[in-house]
Amino acid sequence: MLRDLAMPLSPKQITSIVEAEDAPIALWSGAVSSGKTIASLIAFLIALVAAPDQGLIVVIGRTLQTIERNIIDPLQSVSLFGPLARHVHHTTGSTTAIILGRTVHLVGASDSRSEGRIRGATIALAYVDEATLVPQSFWMMLLSRLRVGNKSRLLATTNPDGPFHWLRKDFMARADEVGLTSWHFTLDDNPSMDPGVVKRLKAQYTGLWYRRFILGEWCLAEGVVYDMWDDERHVVDILPAMQRWTCVGLDYGTVNPLSALLIGHGVDNRLYVASEYRHDSRTAHRQMTDAQYSRALQDWLAGVRHSAGTGADPQWIFVDPSAASFMTQLWSDGVPGVAKADNSVLDGIRSVSVALGSGLLSVHRSCAGLIGELPAYAWDETAAAKGDDKPLKIDDHSVDALRYALHSSAYEWRGLIRTDLKEAA
Repeated sequence: MLRDLAMPLSPKQITSIVEAEDAPIALWSGAVSSGKTIASLIAFLIALVAAPDQGLIVVIGRTLQTIERNIIDPLQSVSLFGPLARHVHHTTGSTTAIILGRTVHLVGASDSRSEGRIRGATIALAYVDEATLVPQSFWMMLLSRLRVGNKSRLLATTNPDGPFHWLRKDFMARADEVGLTSWHFTLDDNPSMDPGVVKRLKAQYTGLWYRRFILGEWCLAEGVVYDMWDDERHVVDILPAMQRWTCVGLDYGTVNPLSALLIGHGVDNRLYVASEYRHDSRTAHRQMTDAQYSRALQDWLAGVRHSAGTGADPQWIFVDPSAASFMTQLWSDGVPGVAKADNSVLDGIRSVSVALGSGLLSVHRSCAGLIGELPAYAWDETAAAKGDDKPLKIDDHSVDALRYALHSSAYEWRGLIRTDLKEAA
């Protein structure tokens, strides 16, 4: 099978593939783009051929879409798997695939209720993509379903999380007891990686995310969230001309402050938080209705001053998804581009960290609420000690608005990051 592959393998990848054949539970852990997924997929194909006819074969991920993107698409890539790719058949949206002639069930495991999808099943072979994102209750249920004698096997991949995450604490730290074999991968273990791509990846991550996703460390989320923030580096007094107004991120509040941030794409191919609207009912001594907020938002955008004159027309207005009534008001008032923000907290924090750490994002000095919140926005160390990465819910209105804006539009701006941005910043 290895002779059919279209890409080179590192000694670490080959070792893991060989050793995985005798491991009841095999775990590939480490940096992003380090070759661990390719090695694990090759091991999965070998295990698939040898899997007993009794019992199901399952591939598990956060959602069906992530399974298709992270597992099925690579397996169907001729540039990766050569002629083997022709034996991987899947219709987008289907919960099964045919791989090397075997039926494989694709199971999303986004929350604890997902365990019902495998309850009562007998599973011969399981592959788990991004195991730290799978609920612990689902993982434990999965282990109880691996019951084809000593022939059942579990293969999994993951990026590192906190040192107290259940996967590390209850399984990796007790490897011999639970029958787990694991391998740690770094970027240097992937012989297919272009040096320029490696350089760009290292430029995109800083702080916690650099330690986890580049160095592959299982480290604690502690201290300030945006430890790369530097007033002197990130705050600007003069904005360049804008190619376009990308979006607004809006965190809704009635008793708590409402904060809206306008993001522009400058002619220098960098992003700028160009303006901020903020209403704090406590300091203003009055609350505003949804209709009043809608009017205030439109007036604020119409009054934004910039090099080309006055007024901003953002492509999108990403609103706190819990603010359903306010979105309805905006739609009723004919405000264009209104959409629910992506409220994935950790992924959103990572998007903001990438933009700040790479030097892609700057903030205009007039955005006092955001500039005041960023340096003090901190991780909840009590939650971290329990294995959860959560920021403290204190003074987070503008930073939430920034997260909504950048993460919801990440697909538009990630391609702007160049390795020279970090070096020049």
